[in-house]
Amino acid sequence: MNYDIVIIGAGLVGLATAYQAKIKNPDSKIVVLEKEHDVSLHQSGHNSGVIHSGIYYKPGSLKAKNCIDGYNSIINFAKEHGIRYDLCGKIIVATSQEELPLLDNIYKRGVENGLQNLQYLSREEFQEIEPHCEGVRAIKVPQTGIIDYPGIAKKIKELFEELGGEVKFNHEVKNIVNRSSEIIIKTIHSEFKAKKLISCAGLYSDKITKMTNEKNDVIIIPFRGEYYKIKDEKKHLVKHLIYPVPDPNFPFLGVHFTRMIDGNIEAGPNAVLAFKKEGYKFFDFDFNETMQTLTWPGFRKIVAKYGKTGMGEVHRSLSKSAFTKALQKLLPEIQERDLIAGGSGVRAQACDRNGILIDDFDIVKNGNIIHVRNAPSPAATSCLSIGDKISAQIGN
Repeated sequence: MNYDIVIIGAGLVGLATAYQAKIKNPDSKIVVLEKEHDVSLHQSGHNSGVIHSGIYYKPGSLKAKNCIDGYNSIINFAKEHGIRYDLCGKIIVATSQEELPLLDNIYKRGVENGLQNLQYLSREEFQEIEPHCEGVRAIKVPQTGIIDYPGIAKKIKELFEELGGEVKFNHEVKNIVNRSSEIIIKTIHSEFKAKKLISCAGLYSDKITKMTNEKNDVIIIPFRGEYYKIKDEKKHLVKHLIYPVPDPNFPFLGVHFTRMIDGNIEAGPNAVLAFKKEGYKFFDFDFNETMQTLTWPGFRKIVAKYGKTGMGEVHRSLSKSAFTKALQKLLPEIQERDLIAGGSGVRAQACDRNGILIDDFDIVKNGNIIHVRNAPSPAATSCLSIGDKISAQIGN
């Protein structure tokens, strides 16, 4: 089967890239290959459903640029196609005086990234918004919202197919042969020939990259994030979204409270090393994937740098009481009995040989092949912007 462009992965980034490429190249024959039976079954469907504002990201970075552009694009897309969303806003709360300089840094980044109407709030002011929250000072971020990302993915697939694109499920890629005249992609069922290839493989982006003989200088280390849901009778404790000041030495935002688009309230996630790339439960295990992590030169440096923090995350994973204690820093009234087990997600986090957890999106082009090697949060918010930029690159 011959195609102009083959795209690997039917998550939000892969689908958005396919859709944008089809708009730019309406006569091109484009197919998306997905190993699962449906779209957005991993990172795109297991995230917290938040529309990120771009307040956290280094000005000028790919995350900052694409989040701001993607924010507007995703909202306009949702409006146009009747996808549920709500720009409910959030507060980022400093729970101690020591966190105030970090809160100031976040505010400054938001201003540099073009966010408007950010507000500092005193304890009394933020308790008018979230009366059960505790802390010393907060930032109100009106741009933040919640959205139905699986609904976005399904709609993008539908529009892509209406334009003549194809999505083939249950087609796990097993091998790629890059010839000067064509690229041959072999799946468990078929063989595809393409002029150009775009890999948006998420948790398996490193595996696909290796198939094309690219230099293996990063791997994906999976981090599982676990959530609790707040019982119905305690939902009144959270009105919108409540976030802590994140630890600047740890590339995650910390446990927070999120009102979901379906009306539920989630608390979490933590960030625990997973022993399987699609390991959504604590004891999910894959020997080869675990050995890839443990034998990676950078992993020992990660343990040295984040070991103490990581053990705390594991403790919270195994102890509901410890998880609750972390939540009580923001919401003192929340009790262990108020929480019921929720879902989980696995973040595909790229790590280099020096133990650096890649903080930005990492997109590499080599000839007629583009690899999205690192696209964690805010990739869902940014998907239409990322797709637009990748589809422009593949044409050059």
